[in-house]
Amino acid sequence: MDFQSLIPIIYLVAAVTFILGLKGLSGPRTAVNGNRIAAAGMLLAVAATFFDQTFRSYGTSGLFLTLAGMAVGGGAGFYGARVVKMTAMPQMVALFNGAGGGAAALVSILEYVHTVGTAGIEPGPAASSMLGLMIGAVSFSGSAIAFGKLQGLVTPRAFKYGGQQIVTSLLFAGMVIAALLIVLASAGGIQVVSPFVLLAIVAILALAFGVALVMPIGGADMPVVISLLNAFTGLAVAAAGFVLSNVLLIVAGTLVGASGTILTRLMSKAMNRSINNVLFGAFGAAPAGSTTEPVAGAAQGTIRSVTAEDAAILLGYARKVVIVPGYGMAVAQAQHNVRELESALEERGVEVNYAIHPVAGRMPGHMNVLLAEANVPYEKLKEMDDINPEFNRTDVAIVIGANDVVNPAAKNNANSPLYGMPILNVDQSQNVIVIKRSMRPGFAGIENELFISPRTSMLFDDAKEGVAKITQELKKAG
Repeated sequence: MDFQSLIPIIYLVAAVTFILGLKGLSGPRTAVNGNRIAAAGMLLAVAATFFDQTFRSYGTSGLFLTLAGMAVGGGAGFYGARVVKMTAMPQMVALFNGAGGGAAALVSILEYVHTVGTAGIEPGPAASSMLGLMIGAVSFSGSAIAFGKLQGLVTPRAFKYGGQQIVTSLLFAGMVIAALLIVLASAGGIQVVSPFVLLAIVAILALAFGVALVMPIGGADMPVVISLLNAFTGLAVAAAGFVLSNVLLIVAGTLVGASGTILTRLMSKAMNRSINNVLFGAFGAAPAGSTTEPVAGAAQGTIRSVTAEDAAILLGYARKVVIVPGYGMAVAQAQHNVRELESALEERGVEVNYAIHPVAGRMPGHMNVLLAEANVPYEKLKEMDDINPEFNRTDVAIVIGANDVVNPAAKNNANSPLYGMPILNVDQSQNVIVIKRSMRPGFAGIENELFISPRTSMLFDDAKEGVAKITQELKKAG
């Protein structure tokens, strides 16, 4: 038996490792090993590819180009993963996801051009090429916009203009029609325009459609968008697998597409909104010109401001404390200080847990990643459904940089854009301490009713500095 006949078996083993790796990523305790298993499978698949007869037929030049590409891409990926700050992890995820979609689109383009230039292309491979190109290009440009919004290079607000839905619909229709003309031409249909011209049109319209699709979406919806674009990239990779007749790419792409779709649906459910509403509702952006002043129609009440010393005294008498992290904690890089506060409280015999909302932060699992970096025990990270029944038995809830995910308006105000979205029931705690820079609204652009509750005390400070001050005061009190 020669090595060529073993390659499909090696690909099958690699596919199994992808499935096992994905299974491992379902829980914090097994996530690291899941990553390692999937990475080992990918390394095995790449190594086997070097011995494939088709690859060896490209000769020394093909080997050199492949190794050069691996060196550049692998070096950039390694460097980026090592130096990126945890607060910038969502941007990196969006960037890498876009690179995957762009790669799938390029593979589809090159394989189509190569096949047409040699023996001609059948309708099936042509359709696969067009799907890979369209989905991959949309994922690439959409992820680029998501990266820009998260990085602050593009406004995080929902970008709206007159006739927006008409323009987006025309871009989509034009892209699909051009792709259909290419497939029909491959089947012997009427060819009015060169297929290469149509190919360029499909690529341009797909890139434009990705931009038009993501630009109207506000920053608060970026976790859902990143998850959805990740699913797009998986589907594009699967389509490229069909183009190349590569079973491993089909399996890997389908796994990513399926898991991304499931995650997107779960996150939309957590926000009590449909995918259509996320994509086309232009929800989630603070209104232009919003300030620290209450917006029109917002709930009015008395704000009770406290010092770090006051907060420490309140925590010193508590027996059960729940910490609610949000994007403000990520921006301030306060996770290590939060961990120190947790330790200081536990030394006093206080029970401490963390309440994690599914869409807190800027990517799926953002808070889990940050707190894991600070070595917070996994068992202390409680999902929304598990921690919500505990709030009415909680002495103090500490909200650090969270806003919309703790806003009682989601339950109490039918006119609120948040209404119906499941939230963390922080308002049921005996006392609430909110660490926030100002009264500025969150991405939803509305005032938070929690802040005017008689149970709430506001500590106006940077998350990192505010938590550090409270911890210092606790230690002073012994």
